Amino acid sequence: MKILFICKYNAFRSRVAEAYFKKINKNRNVHVLGSRGFIMGGHSDKVQREVSKKLLGINIDDRTPRSITINDLKEATKIIVVANDIPKIMFNYWSAPIMKKVVLWKIKDEQKRNKKNISKIVLAIKRKVDKLNRRLERR
Repeated sequence: MKILFICKYNAFRSRVAEAYFKKINKNRNVHVLGSRGFIMGGHSDKVQREVSKKLLGINIDDRTPRSITINDLKEATKIIVVANDIPKIMFNYWSAPIMKKVVLWKIKDEQKRNKKNISKIVLAIKRKVDKLNRRLERR
């Protein structure tokens, strides 16, 4: 299985999911292709990086954001949209087989550097990733 995490900018939410999943995944049959964004230009802010490091022990500031390619979508066996601001219909424009791979995690974004809200987002992603990881370990 190959997992691709996606959010709006590939600055925060998808990167948290990617880094945390890589940290906890022990299943050699499950690989993370990475994380991507629909819109380029966003970068994680200092508060997002600090909260992610403190709560999960991960670094989300190790590379520049990446955009989605059709090859990424074709290669992935599971596409997880870690965002409430990307409708599933966005994947209709690629192909029906890609649409079947898409899972939506409706996780809100935080643009105001509010530490409390960012902590809630990070912990919501952690819960989703933990649940995904438990399901995949049973396979």
